[in-house]
Amino acid sequence: MTSADRVPYPLHLDVAGRRVLVAGGGPVAARRAADLVAAGADVHVVAPAVCEDLRDLLPRLTWHEREAVAADADGAWLVHTATGDPATDGALAAAAEERRTWCVRADDAAASTAWTPAVVRRGSTGGDVTVSVSAGRDPRRARALKEALGRWLDAGGAPLRAGGREPGRPGRVTLVGGGPGEVDLLTLRGRRRLAEADLVVVDRLAPTGVLAELGEDVEVVDVGKTPDHHPVPQEEINRLLVEAARTGRHVVRLKGGDGYVLGRGGEEVLACRAAGVPVEVVPGVTSAFAVPAAAGIPVTHRGLSRSVTVVTGHDALDGTALTALAALEGTLVVLMGVSTLPTLAAGLVAHGKDPATPVAVVEEGWTPRQRTTTAPLERIAAVAAERGVRSPAVVVVGAVADLAATVGEVAAARPSSAPAPEVVAPPGAVAYCPGG
Repeated sequence: MTSADRVPYPLHLDVAGRRVLVAGGGPVAARRAADLVAAGADVHVVAPAVCEDLRDLLPRLTWHEREAVAADADGAWLVHTATGDPATDGALAAAAEERRTWCVRADDAAASTAWTPAVVRRGSTGGDVTVSVSAGRDPRRARALKEALGRWLDAGGAPLRAGGREPGRPGRVTLVGGGPGEVDLLTLRGRRRLAEADLVVVDRLAPTGVLAELGEDVEVVDVGKTPDHHPVPQEEINRLLVEAARTGRHVVRLKGGDGYVLGRGGEEVLACRAAGVPVEVVPGVTSAFAVPAAAGIPVTHRGLSRSVTVVTGHDALDGTALTALAALEGTLVVLMGVSTLPTLAAGLVAHGKDPATPVAVVEEGWTPRQRTTTAPLERIAAVAAERGVRSPAVVVVGAVADLAATVGEVAAARPSSAPAPEVVAPPGAVAYCPGG
């Protein structure tokens, strides 16, 4: 068999506690040493001088300040040569061969007996999924493949969850802000966490289309709320997250928008922390800014608004709050404010807000059913009632609301024929609503 016909045998090595020789003190040697240190190897660097990156590693490796010699390969399980001198690298490679030790030559891949692949690491611990890429000893091609694979994994293109529940494996909760509803507005980290999930607890306004990408054995729980109808109280949701994580599962709480912007995400995180359950927050694109943007409304705009205030319309505002809001010169964004729009508009006018202030109400932003209703503050409640405006909707109060007619809706950013989002579970999954 000729060298051209030989195919390398792929292998991952456990080098923890084992002596590894790195000959050379430059950037290439530093990269090799850093990976080996991270793997727990007993790293010995031999070089008369070392670069700054290697100096940063000195507390975690041994540096022999001299030129490398053949005897340095004694006792090594693996040898990396990166001295920059072909003669020295060749001599070390020959010494490794004599000792039946694998050798990676940075200067000559064809003369190596081992090769370091381009590596993609993903997973719940940052590296429990490892993909090694070799491209015919072509490093540029390998790097390009590595980057493409990384993007694929980050987009949720592959199942990253561990197979089955391991006894004693600690559970955890990840709070994922899903954005305003479109799947492609979910962050890469959010999609990656969903690919790792054992259980997904989902809200009505979350990007539920992503659920079809989950594995068949991933459990899906719908705890969605509608105005004046909360079948699953927040305390029950908190309990569900904690108890599921305590069984060793990775629980993803998938919410619409950003869970930390009027989304009660803070309550869920505090409940997990109080129970000693590890919890991570993955922020999302908040509907407070994204939904107005879909209607062509920037919440700040030079010459019109230099600030933005976000409030909830779910709770009644007293006179003090209305006075403060009416005095604002910037933009006021109201979430969950459709049912209280008449009271809010009248209250702002009564406490000094100009009745002619432009207002826009954007329903079901980033969906095919998106609709924008505009009117002056003094008339917006009546116009919204005439048009049958319904939740979910975002209310924008301020001069920027007039830009909806000028800029127009950002229709090109949304699919023109997307189906109505529904809470669905993949085939074989369990979908239920606890307590109701």
